[in-house]
Amino acid sequence: MSLISQNPVSRNRLKAKREDVEPILHEDSKDVENGLESDSEISKLKKRKKEKEKKIEIEQEKEVKKLENFLFGSIYSPVEFGKEGEENAQDVAEDGSALFFLDSSANNVELSEESDYEEKSKERKAVWVDEEEERTTINIAKVNRLRKLRKEEDESLISGSEYISRLRAQHAKLNPRTEWAELDSGLRGDRTYDAESSDEEKGLMAAPGYRHVDVDDDILRTNEDLVVKSRVKLLPGLLEYSRLVDANAEEPSNGPINSVQFHRNAQLLLAAGLDRRIRFFQIDGKRNTKIQCVFLEDCPVRKASFSPDGSQVIIAGRRKFFYCFDLVKAKVDKIGPLVGREEKSLEVFEVSPDSSTIAFLGNDGYILLVSSKTKELIGTLKMNGTVRSLAFADDGKQLLSSGGDGEVYHWDLRTRTCFHKAVDEGCINGTALCTSPNGRMFAAGSDSGIVNIYNRHEFLGGKRKPIKTVQNLTTKVDFMKFNSDARILAICSTMKKNSLKLIHVPSFTVYSNWPPLNKNLQYPRCLDFSPGSGFMAIGNAAGKVLLYKLHQYDHA
Repeated sequence: MSLISQNPVSRNRLKAKREDVEPILHEDSKDVENGLESDSEISKLKKRKKEKEKKIEIEQEKEVKKLENFLFGSIYSPVEFGKEGEENAQDVAEDGSALFFLDSSANNVELSEESDYEEKSKERKAVWVDEEEERTTINIAKVNRLRKLRKEEDESLISGSEYISRLRAQHAKLNPRTEWAELDSGLRGDRTYDAESSDEEKGLMAAPGYRHVDVDDDILRTNEDLVVKSRVKLLPGLLEYSRLVDANAEEPSNGPINSVQFHRNAQLLLAAGLDRRIRFFQIDGKRNTKIQCVFLEDCPVRKASFSPDGSQVIIAGRRKFFYCFDLVKAKVDKIGPLVGREEKSLEVFEVSPDSSTIAFLGNDGYILLVSSKTKELIGTLKMNGTVRSLAFADDGKQLLSSGGDGEVYHWDLRTRTCFHKAVDEGCINGTALCTSPNGRMFAAGSDSGIVNIYNRHEFLGGKRKPIKTVQNLTTKVDFMKFNSDARILAICSTMKKNSLKLIHVPSFTVYSNWPPLNKNLQYPRCLDFSPGSGFMAIGNAAGKVLLYKLHQYDHA
């Protein structure tokens, strides 16, 4: 129960109200005693009693609210800011206390800031007033910087309270409030149409879901994009790019680079090679600072890869074991050999998109499935021929594999069975596989340099014809990679200089200005796109990681 509700109404008032009620009750009782016992008369008497009781309750509530308003201010009728209607202006004009009048003409729109402040001060009473302000007098003509506060030329002495009000009015004049911060949208109602028309002229459009929203009230209540910007379309023919400082310029590798990969945050790049070192660089395109270097004494690195969740790095070479580097703890763990297996090399592997499974290439067509948490063998898959390449699809629920028999296998990892198998057109030995991030397409490369691009759903439905066959490479296809939106496909062969092509996937054409004519890529061995496709890193046999900026993509 609140403090106010405990304060009773004065006894005299309650006593008077009781006296008013008592004679009515006596009269009603007399009527009942006199024999007015009909139902209609009794109902009328009850209605009168209820009406009288309601009136008493309403009067009591008014008294309580009046007392609360007196103690704590206008809590039931709060002051509304920003309303300067004609009614308030007429009331002020009748009082004679206004220093200005409202003129509807366009030439006399300026209002006095000082009078605005005085009106607002009248609406809200100060909680505490300093008595010294009235006693203090200030000479505003004596100090040069205070002369601007004078209303008349010969004015000199003013009281302290008047001095404060003039200072605040001067501050409001020099620092006007921004329109978008006004609480009352009615002040800017006449300017809404002009703003909308100017936006339409500039070609700006409200984002979906915000076209019918009151912008004045809700524009600052969300951090989503309110304006839809036209996205730059990736066109075929010529690729817009520029060469940046090498990603490993601070510390180049002493051997060939076999793996480059961007972390999911797009700022961290991994570079590993046969010099048994894994280097991490912070990519900004200018300095590319080296963050850390991990040395593995007994394992020349053939492949290193971030887990999709970004918590660890899987490192493998031509050894019976592999390494796991924990990025959070900065700890290297040696794992293997795998129990029950006799593989002498675990150099080729793939990590599932859900970071739950690591698939290694084994002997005699076996695919080894290892848990990324326990690092133990959890299952095997068996192909008819040798296995040479792997690729995950459907968020890690399915696995694609190809090898020496020229067929592409589709595996269901939940049941660990092959549910589809078909021949890759024109392929004798499959050497590379790659799936698009959305899983709609996959590319299969062979030792003859031919790359077939398939629609995966059509391929599973029985259509064996590829939607495009790329014949721009003349040597074995070693590596393929889709970018983040599957509009660019990179294909690479390590057996020939500058043997790296970029394909525009929507039109299935090769970019004519890539590789650069004046820039030598040497023998490219690996490639990766940043998560936003703004950067492209290429590792070569010379120990360098070449870095390029793709201008069609704004974000790294």
